[in-house]
Amino acid sequence: MLRVERVNSFYGKVHAIKDISLQVGVKEIVTIIGANGSGKTTLLKTICGFVTPKDGAIFLEKENITHCPVEKIVSKGLCMIPERRELFTDLSVRENLEIGAYCRYKRGERFEILQDMDTLCNVFPPLRERINQKAGTLSGGEQQMLALARGMISKPKLLLLDEPSLGLAPLIVKVIFDVIIDLRKKGMTILLVEQNSNVALRVADRGYVMKTGSIVVEDSADNLLKNEQIRNLYLGKKAYTAPK
Repeated sequence: MLRVERVNSFYGKVHAIKDISLQVGVKEIVTIIGANGSGKTTLLKTICGFVTPKDGAIFLEKENITHCPVEKIVSKGLCMIPERRELFTDLSVRENLEIGAYCRYKRGERFEILQDMDTLCNVFPPLRERINQKAGTLSGGEQQMLALARGMISKPKLLLLDEPSLGLAPLIVKVIFDVIIDLRKKGMTILLVEQNSNVALRVADRGYVMKTGSIVVEDSADNLLKNEQIRNLYLGKKAYTAPK
């Protein structure tokens, strides 16, 4: 589904992404873990087109998207749910969902979108209760639900998740990761960046460990969980044990 080949990205003179290669297979969940500042978010932004790599190549379903504009990458089926949610805070929950389905509206899928919106409100009941409420007035957990629903309603081929548990209470983290597990069962392909490495590795098939802009370890999620060095550096205490 996704292939990244020897990509290098810069912020000015800062070499943020260093010769990175990775791949995500169809129906796989792959997670990227690492300390703050290791380059995880920059890598996602590079894949999405927000950061233009200096060299290397990025392929989505064998098509080279390295220098495609962001809107074209989105239209090809790649959706990123950013770390800070980036909701349209002055628009309602409904309007945010409609924006998420923009490409589908262009394809004439209005009836299907309404059905999917109803389904997503069943998955996230607070969204139904606040469907006409401005997104900026929602709680942090409700905003994350909306951000995830806005991504899901686009029916992406590949979903990129950047820190979906950031700043959320453990109960809400469980809700979010239960949804990710359900997406996995339905065959969604996901690339997940997550500070809560224990949880991320328990829902993933494979994982990459990043350090100062480079990938330093690649292995199955199970092996990374068992790796004593990785456990000491990144895993720490378990907050929520997600079932496979």
